[in-house]
Amino acid sequence: MISTEDRAPLIVTATLPGDLQAWADRLRKAHFPPERNYLTAHVTLFHALPFNVLGEAKALLARLAGEHSPVSARIDTVMDLGSGTAFSIHCPAMLDLRAEVAEHFHGMLTAQDRGKPRLHVTVQNKVRRAESIALQQRLAAEFYPREFAFAGLALHHYRGGPWEDAGRWAFRGKRKA
Repeated sequence: MISTEDRAPLIVTATLPGDLQAWADRLRKAHFPPERNYLTAHVTLFHALPFNVLGEAKALLARLAGEHSPVSARIDTVMDLGSGTAFSIHCPAMLDLRAEVAEHFHGMLTAQDRGKPRLHVTVQNKVRRAESIALQQRLAAEFYPREFAFAGLALHHYRGGPWEDAGRWAFRGKRKA
């Protein structure tokens, strides 16, 4: 019998480069409610792959990272999450790569993961609407687009609180996503 802990859903993220990770983490630390801020900034590609595809997911993500070079992207706009704030990311190539993973796991995706993805990095969530609007206005006043390249892919176990790493793979191939 598989324990409850081993049934943790799997989360797939795109890895930010170090400088952008540090910038987003600083914003998250400053604006995310501290009692809920137990994750570093991240870009979620899949919210809940089934636990039983762990080995298959690791193999697929390792293969894709080995084939692809770092994926060019751009932080585009300040994004309104209703009760939070994020930065929208424009990256058709990452969406194509995500579609490849989605096709591989066709029939196993949750409704949320079957929906149209909106790549973003959240810096504030689960706050009063007035607080999120105020932050969005402040960030928009000083915002400028940022070009970057995703560094790789990561897999995590979701256990209700902080995520547990299940693997990380750097893009190192020659193929453009």
